[in-house]
Amino acid sequence: MNISRTVSRAATAAALAAALSVGAIQNAAAAPPAERAGTARAVNAPGFTPVHTPVFKAPLDDGGWTGDGLSLNAADNAKVDAFIDRAKRAERSISPQVRTAALLSGAELIGFDHRLKSADSLKRKVATSLLEHPERDVNDALAGISDSVRYTLQWPDGRYTKGVALAASVLSEWGNDNAKWSNTWGRAKGYKAINSAWRAPRSEHLFEVQFHTPASKYAQEATHKLYEEQRLPSTTPERAKELQAQQDAIFAAVPVPPGADGLTAPAPRVPGLPQPSLRPQPVG
Repeated sequence: MNISRTVSRAATAAALAAALSVGAIQNAAAAPPAERAGTARAVNAPGFTPVHTPVFKAPLDDGGWTGDGLSLNAADNAKVDAFIDRAKRAERSISPQVRTAALLSGAELIGFDHRLKSADSLKRKVATSLLEHPERDVNDALAGISDSVRYTLQWPDGRYTKGVALAASVLSEWGNDNAKWSNTWGRAKGYKAINSAWRAPRSEHLFEVQFHTPASKYAQEATHKLYEEQRLPSTTPERAKELQAQQDAIFAAVPVPPGADGLTAPAPRVPGLPQPSLRPQPVG
């Protein structure tokens, strides 16, 4: 069942109009990045320390990059740097829309300060792609990256399904084309959440939005170091299998919100229809 379509375009337009009329969008864009109080935050659960994977790198004299046994030559490194600059420019117009989608859908915006993927992390991802697919060039690798600009929206289990449907509908109504919708809530093993990618209309830049519950976000953070080790070229197949089993055990404890496994991407927009504006409308 296509649950996301139960949120009608009329309902979305009404929510947007209400927010615009009271200047909610303007307030959302100006709001500090700290998440709103009063919402459960799994990342602050007792005894849990967020994991940050260190990147061991050394600058190359020829202008290239190296780290974690991976490398980029000078020409490829320069192209990645240019891509990073484009991501920074695109973020300026994407963030106000994501903030407002979170506001209208009652979501908690998690980790907003980290919405731009770090240069080292992005370069490691590109270098890994080139290593695994030698037939590709750096342009191919960059074209497949959707998380240089990324966001996480989170709802309690009871509000998750309706929240995701509304947030995704709002993003679509602003002209962001859905490029990826990976709903893994129905998986028997492994990662549970919805990872989506969108192409911004103004910059044509891809950005990622992850839709989580507190439990699924906690599991993602708890398995991050395991996943990063699993992806390293130096990890043996035997060790990779062990790491996957550990991740599966953590995600097995994550409850599935009612109806979450049936959520799908919004229906494509009809060309020519007017789209909502970010400009606040006068009251009265």
